[in-house]
Amino acid sequence: MRKGILTLLLLVSLTPMAMAQKYACVNTDYILKSIPDYAAAQRRLDKYVADWQKELQDKQSELDAMRASYEQESYLLPDNLKRRRQEELKEKEQELKALQRQRFGAEGDLDKKRAELLKPVQDRVYNAIERMAHEKNYAFVFDKSASATLLFSNKKYDISDDVLELLGYKPGATAEPPKGSEEKASKRPTNPEMRQDRDKNRDNPLPLGR
Repeated sequence: MRKGILTLLLLVSLTPMAMAQKYACVNTDYILKSIPDYAAAQRRLDKYVADWQKELQDKQSELDAMRASYEQESYLLPDNLKRRRQEELKEKEQELKALQRQRFGAEGDLDKKRAELLKPVQDRVYNAIERMAHEKNYAFVFDKSASATLLFSNKKYDISDDVLELLGYKPGATAEPPKGSEEKASKRPTNPEMRQDRDKNRDNPLPLGR
C-alpha cells in the first residue's frame, strides 16, 4: 500500500500542474533518534520487554520441569494419576500460551506500552512536520527513513534539521546513551511461539500519519 501511494505521488508530480508545487523530504528515523525523550521512552520499553521475556522464560522452565518429572514417573503411576498429571501439564501449557499472547500478541501489552511511551513523541514530530509543510507551502513531504520507499532525494530538499529546530532540538545531536551506560534489552523472544507473535511488531514504530 505504501509503495503504491508513493508511486502515485511520483506520477502526479510529473504533471504540469504539480511541477509548480513544492516538495520536501524528512528522515523520521534520524529525527526520533535525535530526541532525548524518544530514546528514554525506547529504553523504558526495552526494560518492559526484558521483564516480560524473563517472566515467560521462568514459566517455560516450570513447565519443562513438570514435563520431565512426569515422564520419569509416569510408568509408576496408576491411570487416574496419569490423567491428572496430564491435565495439569495441559493447563500449564495453555496458561503459558495465554501469557505469551497477553504480552506480545496483537493489541497486547507490548503494543499498549509502545503506544503509551513512543506515540506521544511521534505525534509531536508529525505535528511539527505538518506545521512546517503548511508554513512553507509544501504540497508533499516524503519520508526517506529506512522503513520508507524513496529511491533518491536531494539533500537540499531535506527538512529534517528544520523539523528538529522547530521542536527545539539541535540538529546532528544524538539522543543515544553512551555505549555501555545501560544494557539494552533484546526485543526478540527466545520461545518460538513468542517469536512468531513478536516478529509482527519488530522494528515497526507506530506510523506518524493519521
